[in-house]
Amino acid sequence: MTGRFSHIDSEILLGRFDRGEVVAFDGTKLTRETPLGAEDFVWYYREPPDEPDIPYDVAVRHLDDDLLVVDKPHFLPTTPGGGFLMNSALVRLRRRFDNPDLTPIHRLDRATAGLVMFSVRPATRGAYQTLFADRAVEKVYEAVTAIPADGMPELPRVVRSHLTSTRGSLRAIVQDDREPNAETLVEAIRIGETTAHLRLHPRTGRMHQLRSHLAGIGLGILGDRFYPDLLDEAPDDPEHPLQLVARELRFVDPLSGRTREFTTGLTLREAGRV
Repeated sequence: MTGRFSHIDSEILLGRFDRGEVVAFDGTKLTRETPLGAEDFVWYYREPPDEPDIPYDVAVRHLDDDLLVVDKPHFLPTTPGGGFLMNSALVRLRRRFDNPDLTPIHRLDRATAGLVMFSVRPATRGAYQTLFADRAVEKVYEAVTAIPADGMPELPRVVRSHLTSTRGSLRAIVQDDREPNAETLVEAIRIGETTAHLRLHPRTGRMHQLRSHLAGIGLGILGDRFYPDLLDEAPDDPEHPLQLVARELRFVDPLSGRTREFTTGLTLREAGRV
């Protein structure tokens, strides 16, 4: 192996075997001594150089034989991408629970914190994925926004738009000439002099839907570097994270038939200042 993968330092490669990071096609962990045939496949997570460190834990809210529900912190991507691999919720959790079958049933973007639900085993994954596909999961978010100079828009209100995105695009595109495909109910929790604490009920799940909808009615989320204006790229600022959190998930379990409710343990620091 060390001769075949000469682009990787031999000690680094052997260390991956020692840590159980190299597996066979069926997920079996391989050791330094495991005999390999000429056409055997081996798998390991590529470690990108200088991967940004995300020094925040992924807290477990619930775990059973079928579901894992966690609190994803701000700045941590749900899945690998954009220069992040080991520092993604998916990879961290697969390694923590030694379960390569863990799969996110839905996603939060990297800047958003809060609840994310993972499937624990393939046998029941489809039933829970269908819940999201059928919009049978009630999702509640909270956000803290700036109040525009011309005053607070009337709430509650339903915001609708047609949102599209292309592969690699940083922002959702609003197409006013097309039938709405995204809908959000916006309610006020508290309204202060310069900021507002809001409750959001997305009825669809488009990319950046909540961020785009709030910006569209003049209520830009505090800490948002994408909406209403795309700001220059900058390092993550732990003191000013996006003030958006996935607060609650509620649904009828397709296996047991009973109602399941989960609530995040995370809070928005600016909410207490409204």
